[in-house]
Amino acid sequence: MEKNSVQAEIASYIGKLLRDNFGKGPSSVYVSLKKPFITIHLRDFLAPMERVLLSQGETMKVEETRDLLMQELIPGIKVTLKVIASLEVKELYYDWSLHNRSGILVGVLENEEDEDNALENYTEKEAVHKDIMRISRQAEKLPEFIDSCFLNERTLLVIRTGILVRIEKELIKTGFEEHLKLTKRQLEKGLLHAGDFENILQKSVVDIFVDWDFKLDKSYIIFILQPNNN
Repeated sequence: MEKNSVQAEIASYIGKLLRDNFGKGPSSVYVSLKKPFITIHLRDFLAPMERVLLSQGETMKVEETRDLLMQELIPGIKVTLKVIASLEVKELYYDWSLHNRSGILVGVLENEEDEDNALENYTEKEAVHKDIMRISRQAEKLPEFIDSCFLNERTLLVIRTGILVRIEKELIKTGFEEHLKLTKRQLEKGLLHAGDFENILQKSVVDIFVDWDFKLDKSYIIFILQPNNN
C-alpha cells in the first residue's frame, strides 16, 4: 500500500476510534511517518462535557479521564496499526493541549530504532539540546541521553532518557504514577513554553507535547511549529 494511502487509512481509523470512545472526534487527523517514528496530530478535539469541565477549572480531571481511557485504547491501536499498515509499534506516547483543543500520538516502531545511531542533524540541534537540558535540570535533572530530529517541517521530536530522580522512582513504586505524570506534565510544559525555542528555530511554536514511559525512564517532547511563509 502506498504511503499516502496508509496515512489516510490510519487517520480515518484514529478519528473514528476517538469519536466512538470520547463522544466527539477530532476535526482533522494528520499522520506523519518517518521511521522509526509515526506521529498522529489531532486538531479540534474536545468533547462537550470536557469543555464544561475546563470552564470550571477542572483541567486535571479531564487529563486524568483521558489518561485512563487511552490506557484502555493503546493495546488495540497497536494491533490495528499492525493489521492495516504493517507497523509494529513497540511504544506509544500521547499528550493533549486542551486550550488549543489538540493532541498528539507518537509511536516508536519495533526493529527500526537503533539508539546507538544519532538521529538526523539540523542546524539548530545543538542550541535546542542546550535549552532542553537547561529545562530538564530545572524540572528534575540533566538527561543521561538526548537526541532530536525533524519529522517534517512542522514537527520537531526530542527524546530524553535517564531523567527520573530518586523521589520520582519511589512515587512510581508506591502507586502514584498518574499523579506524578499529571504534575510533571504541567510543570515541564510550563517550562518548555517559557523556553527560547522560537528564537532558536526562528519559527512560531504552535503546540508543545510531552509524555513519559516511567518504566523505561524515557520521555518524548514534540514541538508543532508554524511553517515559514516563503
